[in-house]
Amino acid sequence: MRFTSEHRLDDGILEREFTLGEIPGTLWTPESAAPVPLILMAHNNGLPKGEPRLVARARHSASYGYAVASIDAPGCGDRPRSAADEQARADLRRAMRAGEPVDEIFESFIGPLVEKTVPEWRTTLDALLALPEIGGPVGYSGWTAVGIRLAVAEPRIAAAGFFAGGYVPHAQREEARRVTVPLLLLLQWDDEGNPRQRALDLFDAFGTKEKTLHANMGGHTGTPWFEVDDGNRFFGRHLK
Repeated sequence: MRFTSEHRLDDGILEREFTLGEIPGTLWTPESAAPVPLILMAHNNGLPKGEPRLVARARHSASYGYAVASIDAPGCGDRPRSAADEQARADLRRAMRAGEPVDEIFESFIGPLVEKTVPEWRTTLDALLALPEIGGPVGYSGWTAVGIRLAVAEPRIAAAGFFAGGYVPHAQREEARRVTVPLLLLLQWDDEGNPRQRALDLFDAFGTKEKTLHANMGGHTGTPWFEVDDGNRFFGRHLK
């Protein structure tokens, strides 16, 4: 892991950009004399790590005493996209403009993205836990499809907070039954692109005995800010 920039923010949080092979990432750490727990934070469907809503969440969680890390998934952010990625995104935009079904397009796009992204998260986790300022345990927050696979494949994940707003491929819906860590799922009741019943069915499918559903009125990007505080308290129960 090579740090490429470092900034001390007004709230005392240290923000560092890093590269790990081809993986670009950002790490936010609080001022602390002792190693702190870690939260891996991913945006739905591979939006860039620099997306303002993700950055705001990451800084807020760091202010609660967590190290927070985010990476750009393959083909996302500044990472090059394959011809297949570009075609899938073009097909998705066309179908959405035309009001056509998009599940098959999402399946062809998100499924392979999950397969490529999860190994990179595990590689990043190895490097992060080698840093002296990070001591674990580890939580995951954000993109549900990747989070499900990571929670199943990675025994170091101790708790997970998912957003129900992103498409979850069929493979990950089946894998949800194998998720056994404490779970918080956030649902926007009127999410225009994600059927409510599908999210409720997914919540029912999770195999963990400790799972909580928070549902709020509003559309896809309307998750209330107080849910960030509730999420930090959720992680506080399981990571500290």
